[in-house]
Amino acid sequence: MTNLVEKNKKTSRQSQFENWSLKKINYILFFSGLALVIFGYILMTTGEVNSFQSLTLAPLMLFIGYLIVIPLSILIKK
Repeated sequence: MTNLVEKNKKTSRQSQFENWSLKKINYILFFSGLALVIFGYILMTTGEVNSFQSLTLAPLMLFIGYLIVIPLSILIKK
């Protein structure tokens, strides 16, 4: 009887994780996009006001993070 209960617990845990709509690649892309956004804000605050870093590089990183990487991580289905 206990063997049957343990087997049901294992299969229920496995079936829970198999039915998730997001896979490992989705989480990797999401957190890399989040890191890109955080790094973009850090670059924006550390540079001088009229520098290439603050006016071009940081907004470009924010744009890529918010509008490309994070939505792509949600939309990819494998």
